[in-house]
Amino acid sequence: MKFKTINPYNNRPIEDFDVYPDEKIADMLYISSQAFTTWKSKSFSERSDLFFKLSDILRTRQQAFADTISKEMGKPIKEARAEVLKCAWVCDYYAQHAAKFLGEEEVKTDASKSFITYEPLGTVLGIMPWNFPFWQVFRFAAPALMAGNAVVLKPAASTIRAGLVIEYIFLTAGFPRGTFQTIIADNEQIRQMIGSPFIQGVALTGSERAGIAVASAAGAHIKKTVLELGGSDPFIVFADSDVKEAAKVAVQSRMVNGGQSCIAAKRFLVEESILDSFVNFAKQNMEKYIVGDPLDEKTDVGPMARLDLAEKLHEQVLKSIKKGAKLVRGGEHRGSFYMPTILTEVSMGMPIFDEETFGPVMAISSFKSEDEAIRLANATDFGLSATVFTQDANRIERLIKSLEVGAVYVNTMAKSDPRIPFGGTKKSGYGRELYMQGIREFTNIKAVYIG
Repeated sequence: MKFKTINPYNNRPIEDFDVYPDEKIADMLYISSQAFTTWKSKSFSERSDLFFKLSDILRTRQQAFADTISKEMGKPIKEARAEVLKCAWVCDYYAQHAAKFLGEEEVKTDASKSFITYEPLGTVLGIMPWNFPFWQVFRFAAPALMAGNAVVLKPAASTIRAGLVIEYIFLTAGFPRGTFQTIIADNEQIRQMIGSPFIQGVALTGSERAGIAVASAAGAHIKKTVLELGGSDPFIVFADSDVKEAAKVAVQSRMVNGGQSCIAAKRFLVEESILDSFVNFAKQNMEKYIVGDPLDEKTDVGPMARLDLAEKLHEQVLKSIKKGAKLVRGGEHRGSFYMPTILTEVSMGMPIFDEETFGPVMAISSFKSEDEAIRLANATDFGLSATVFTQDANRIERLIKSLEVGAVYVNTMAKSDPRIPFGGTKKSGYGRELYMQGIREFTNIKAVYIG
């Protein structure tokens, strides 16, 4: 079996990759288990030194790595460079903070001494998506490795070269052989890897369907999992906010990575009295975005990562229009390109409200009261994040408590950041990445009680 990567800008083939034979995968998992026995004994300082070297490589060669990202999945080159630099940041962050996050914690009990330690589990399998082919990997791999685990990466079929380049970066930085490996595998081989005694945990970022499959396979073998499965994030704008600024941030949030982001705002809930102003400002901002060749420095929105993704998004838009949504701009795709789109009068029962939409489409609804805004915001199976624009401190406090999400962003755009935990609730998954919680996910939290 082969995987073929396609440049979404021109739909031309880039490379063919053979799926690894079962025997090779088995050997790689064994090598990983052997590397773990050595790696876990390294001090935090020794691991940190390697991560600092790795981050230097990312910064020094960011243009070359960004070029790989843009060609494989269509991300504008300036965003691809920013993605590479963000990976360097997360490497430095855990190199600096892992010892503190995983240090021995004394607990006051009746014992002469009692404390908690955090110990690595073994090899963690990372099943990562195509939309942020570098960031998603480093987001889970940096903390997992700094905790003393080994890592095996299964990249998305459409961004395999990016996954192989990441393995090269780790080797170039001097990480011991087997500490980080990239495996090219099909779905059945993934299932077999999860069941392998050499795999102790699985981190997945992907679709709800993939989450169900991975959680089921891991559960059958009692393996730890962390699942990040996307979202349908609300962006709530109240009349007391700066409407012009809110509209600017709203468009920015939807257009990042061409709208192909789990944490991007997708459902825009606007107080009725400012709806027309918000839509006009949003339209003005969206018209400034340049659609084009992802390798062109002027491009703001490139093609979607695959032709079928653009076709699926267009189907969601057309079905929603048939159900009563009003098209303000866009609403068409040209090959893998989807034109930035605004739809208003969106309501429950429409695909662009009920389903996760991955692409540059703003779905705008209105509300009359705070209670209605909360009801609409929570009317989704997902619960990754929410954004709120308001100047009312009491309202902010109420919304923070009422919104069924893993994170709330107030008067600013939602984004992942190593300094705060990342993850969701409901069908957005479970577990956390980043910050202290992220590095503790794949550790054995061991209690020690000395009488």
